[in-house]
Amino acid sequence: MLNLTSLLIPTSGNLYYVHRVLSISMIVLMAIAALVAIILVLLQPSNSTGIDALGGSSETFFGKHKGKSIEAKMKKWTWICLAVLVVFSIVFYILQIDALWS
Repeated sequence: MLNLTSLLIPTSGNLYYVHRVLSISMIVLMAIAALVAIILVLLQPSNSTGIDALGGSSETFFGKHKGKSIEAKMKKWTWICLAVLVVFSIVFYILQIDALWS
């Protein structure tokens, strides 16, 4: 939290502004990736069959071609967004190392 509040305190030096711009842009990119991942997760249908499990399972067209459906694409994009979020978080952590900017 101290690193985030230190962005608000102005100091002199060109290196400070580079650090500040990179940190703020990484925070914005992480927020966008997190929001997209949340929206994708909320749009996906649940995997539980619920009351349909009592009547037995029947093969449907969507069951046979699940890999080509919209649900499979949304699942793939969810994993991609989460991987991007992890990469951005690691890069943001590396950018916060003081020895890098000294």
